[in-house]
Amino acid sequence: MQYQQFIMIGRETLQSVLWTVGPTLIAALLIGLIIGVFQAATSINEATLTFVPKLLVIGGVLALSAPFMISTISTFFQTVFTEIARVSR
Repeated sequence: MQYQQFIMIGRETLQSVLWTVGPTLIAALLIGLIIGVFQAATSINEATLTFVPKLLVIGGVLALSAPFMISTISTFFQTVFTEIARVSR
């Protein structure tokens, strides 16, 4: 396996991880920020207040982006297994 193939597989891995996990992390970050601002404005210091909204928003994002995530992961694995088959020849 050549150096360029390692770089390509590493880049594909990072891109797949970012595209797969990104929407969920961004949604969790935004809902946490919104609830944090709300808690700061109202002086409510309840740690469990963020749990249910985050759970609902992350569940919704996962449900909406599941087809995209599955296609991204399957494309990545097809690429990796193609490279493995090409190297083994």
